[in-house]
Amino acid sequence: MKITAAEVNKLRKSTGAGMMDCKKALIEAEGNFEKAIENLRKKGQKVAANRADRVSSEGAVLAKVNSENSKGVIVSINCETDFVAKNDSYLNLANSIAEKALNYDDIESFLNSNFEKGITVSEKLIEQTGVIGEKIEIGGFKVLKGTYIGSYIHAGNKIAALTCLSKAIDNAPEISKNIAMQVAAMNPIALNEEGVDSSIIEKEIEIAKDQLRQEGKPEAMLDNIAKGKIKRFFKDNTLVNQIYIKDSKQNVSQYISSIDNELEILGFSRLALV
Repeated sequence: MKITAAEVNKLRKSTGAGMMDCKKALIEAEGNFEKAIENLRKKGQKVAANRADRVSSEGAVLAKVNSENSKGVIVSINCETDFVAKNDSYLNLANSIAEKALNYDDIESFLNSNFEKGITVSEKLIEQTGVIGEKIEIGGFKVLKGTYIGSYIHAGNKIAALTCLSKAIDNAPEISKNIAMQVAAMNPIALNEEGVDSSIIEKEIEIAKDQLRQEGKPEAMLDNIAKGKIKRFFKDNTLVNQIYIKDSKQNVSQYISSIDNELEILGFSRLALV
């Protein structure tokens, strides 16, 4: 049967598949639009199965915040190559997926949710694996809720971060973005000293002591010197104690206090391509 250019274009716009793939799917479906879509999804399942062991370490890490600034989400939509990750159609897909992710609190519910016309997010990823020819998957999913959530996406969509402020002051958008930028750039392991797991502290103390022994320091001095090294560890690795990247004369806590004595950072989240 004859397949018109308009029919092919309609299927292409609906699925993102190439013109020849769309024409072939329509011919196989004898012009039935829904069956043609199903044929393309089956192709995606086959491609996905063949590429299951591929590493999808490229992609786009995107952060989205709701209109009330009370919830934010970071999603990593992974693919195999940087070439695909920079493609406009891929970025449009990634942004659509991230926008939908705002409605969910966990990755399982999100993957099983409706993406469009009876197709779930998970099924959409499989479909696009067939369309693009690369393994497409959700590489990470993080949610942050609070009084005021801000976000930052680093150039190239490789890293994204969220931060939570204790109140919504006039310049909260700029401040929260600055702190999220700090999180993206400096990758803190905790908000403050209290947030660092005790096992990490113990490990760092032992590393410090071993280094001091190798330097020939007396055993009786190790505890006191190690405590100093742990203070340095907190300064480098906890958000509020880190040197502020936009002003090396103050730390993050001092930056926040200089704006409003009652303002606090309550939390953060960060996601990056591995």
